[in-house]
Amino acid sequence: MPKSMSSRTPSSRKPLIYGAGVVVAAALLGFVSYRATAPDHSASSSSVADVTADPDAGVYPELAKLARRDAGDKLAQGRVDAPVVLIEYADFKCGYCGKFARDTEPALVKKYVDNGTLRIEWRNFPIFGAESEAAARAAWAAGQQGRFWQFHRAAYAEGVKEQGFGKDRLKALARQAGIADLDRFARDADSSAASAAVGKDQEQGYGIGATSTPSFLINGRPIAGAQPMETFTQVIEEAAEKARNTEDAKGGRDAEGAEGGAE
Repeated sequence: MPKSMSSRTPSSRKPLIYGAGVVVAAALLGFVSYRATAPDHSASSSSVADVTADPDAGVYPELAKLARRDAGDKLAQGRVDAPVVLIEYADFKCGYCGKFARDTEPALVKKYVDNGTLRIEWRNFPIFGAESEAAARAAWAAGQQGRFWQFHRAAYAEGVKEQGFGKDRLKALARQAGIADLDRFARDADSSAASAAVGKDQEQGYGIGATSTPSFLINGRPIAGAQPMETFTQVIEEAAEKARNTEDAKGGRDAEGAEGGAE
């Protein structure tokens, strides 16, 4: 594991019991998540998508229920009724998270979020110490003024994490993100509400067995590491197709029921 990881390591947390099968999912995600960010390991060669060839084999309905689909969620983008929800557990000091944010996420937004197929929900999962947690609270505070994704883009720009996330740097990033009320931003970032929100996301991440960042759930299917675009495309397409088939089948049953009732 990375040497700079904070003392609040996933190994000290027990997976939350969301339902049958989640312990298996947590173990798999934890194993692949470690491999995806281990030294001298290519993140593109290991993902749950690779491990489970059957599109249904690696999907856990209990994990799919973690999607909030809250219209008021300021740390999400995309339609609340999108057929596919990608949940990302990430840390602003994580290099792999930055790679995903710069290289892959914009393409996913353009290809799937903009046409209503995909919703992306962010979960703050700071695991690299005090500055990670400060950045997470600052990101939440940016969201309170509707500028989370702008802050997210600024914080993940090339070379930013190397400058650290002290208070002055966070304020500079907030200014860059176009946050209008910087005094409110500072108050919100230091508030108990920010700590509670970040803590809730952390517990959820530990609960599904995430051991490093970034970790993802796509309609209940765990994926670990900054995988290439092709991996996300494959899983999103499969999830969207499955959602369409489920909806079509439901529509057929409803139609049959209506016809039966009319007799």
